[in-house]
Amino acid sequence: MKIDWEALGSVFGVSLFATVALVALFTLGLVGLSKHETATEQGGTAALARSGAYACFAVIAAAVGYGIYLIVA
Repeated sequence: MKIDWEALGSVFGVSLFATVALVALFTLGLVGLSKHETATEQGGTAALARSGAYACFAVIAAAVGYGIYLIVA
């Protein structure tokens, strides 16, 4: 049995990058939502923070959907 170490390393690198990127996007989304709540409590509006948070969550949902598509197809 021969293991293709180059392919294994490539898969490891891509999955590590994707994991870190998705966790960072989720964190940015949570920070955006907390900024929106803080601004709302102080009487202001933080539409940009809320929109950015929703955009982060949309990108995460798209990436997860694409991953499921790759597994099923």
